[in-house]
Amino acid sequence: MADGPAADSEAPSLGETTNSTTVTAEGSELERTIGLTGGLTIGIGTMIGAGIFVFPGLAAGNAGPAASASFGIGAVVALLVALPTSELATAMPKSGGGYYFISRGMGAAFGAIVGISLWLGLVFATAFYLVGFGEYAVAVLIEIGVPAPAGAGPIGIVPVLGVIFGLLLTGISVAGTENTTKLQNAIVSLLLGILAVFLGFGVLDALGVFGTESTPETYAPFGIGPVLSTAALVFTSYLGFAQVATVAGEMKEPGRNLPLAMVGSVVVVGALYVITIFVATSAFPSATLDGFGETAIVEVARSYLGRPGAIAILIAGLLATVSSANASILSASRALYATSRDAFVPQSVSRVNLKYGTPHLALALVGGPTVVLVGTGQTELLAEVASFLHLLMYGLICITLIVLRRRSPAWYQPSFTVPGYPIVPIVGGIASFAMIAFMQPLSQIIGAFVIVSAGGWYLFYARDVTIDAVVNNE
Repeated sequence: MADGPAADSEAPSLGETTNSTTVTAEGSELERTIGLTGGLTIGIGTMIGAGIFVFPGLAAGNAGPAASASFGIGAVVALLVALPTSELATAMPKSGGGYYFISRGMGAAFGAIVGISLWLGLVFATAFYLVGFGEYAVAVLIEIGVPAPAGAGPIGIVPVLGVIFGLLLTGISVAGTENTTKLQNAIVSLLLGILAVFLGFGVLDALGVFGTESTPETYAPFGIGPVLSTAALVFTSYLGFAQVATVAGEMKEPGRNLPLAMVGSVVVVGALYVITIFVATSAFPSATLDGFGETAIVEVARSYLGRPGAIAILIAGLLATVSSANASILSASRALYATSRDAFVPQSVSRVNLKYGTPHLALALVGGPTVVLVGTGQTELLAEVASFLHLLMYGLICITLIVLRRRSPAWYQPSFTVPGYPIVPIVGGIASFAMIAFMQPLSQIIGAFVIVSAGGWYLFYARDVTIDAVVNNE
């Protein structure tokens, strides 16, 4: 059974009945310090990492040039979910994102399972980004002529570097949300500048403007099945718009900025991904890209711009993985913070550091598990488990929108409404659940284990918690 209200003033305001804990929307909120630019950079900065700097080789090896269609499918699914998420976020601009929406729309049991799964899903995603960071850091050292450290690889220096930066980014998040968003803004601005030069040159070269000619390759050499399974794999690249929703409680003018940040980030990044695969498969055959592995895009840059191009893209890869991990740590902590405020996990986790105004215990419970997972070095598995847990939440978000529209409670007054309702949430929900079926079995097993474990935690710890309707939308 859930604990009673915490004694300190930072705990949420709870009303107790004789046999249950009732959670209301009252209580302290984090300060609104994130504007539209900050929201966009959280979304873009999270998504722009893996899809360009980790997945092109893997995706091309699985689906050939049709990997561009895989990224396109992922973008469409993301948009079908981003629109319902935007409506829910403007009605409930609170920390916790999908967890908060589902718990208020579908009840405590769904909320607890999604809240715990969202926290762990973001932990898996952060570990994935940090493993990528370690790989790019080693590649930078090699490219500039520094001998690779002994033991470089999945059980050597790569996870060590990931762990170090995971702890560093967690510390920055503890020191203040404004520090995190300032870092994010700077990284994403520099990253987009580098990518604009590289992709612009690559597109012109692929189109023959510079006189080079690429050998045509069968667009979908392995058929439609690998295109769909690759879409499920690379969907991790589109988790960024949901990260924006988890910090809704800290967004300025949420009614305007939340939809713009979520939808805008998906559109921008989706276009960049499709262009990246086009450029990559124009430079090399798919099998060659697959052989390059996680740093395939570096070899593409080298083929176009020589060693300076390779170094520039390696630096961009470092920036991308740092920005993705940075945003995911922030978002995972807010998901756990919101879950704690609702008494589904111990309420002490939602305590806010009085000096920095951040949920320091929640951040510690993100950073700790993350660095443990980084040690596995399993890039593809970490990515797919993160996708599994997010896709489940996305499907439930779409269902939640339909439930709340039909129920039409007095407090549900979104400033943005989904165009094409109910088609958009129905198709978005079906597509989200369907993509899970195309994942590798081990990812499905681990994802299902997390869901079952979260359900077991709810039955053991928080089954007596009930949640009142939203009181205000600040």
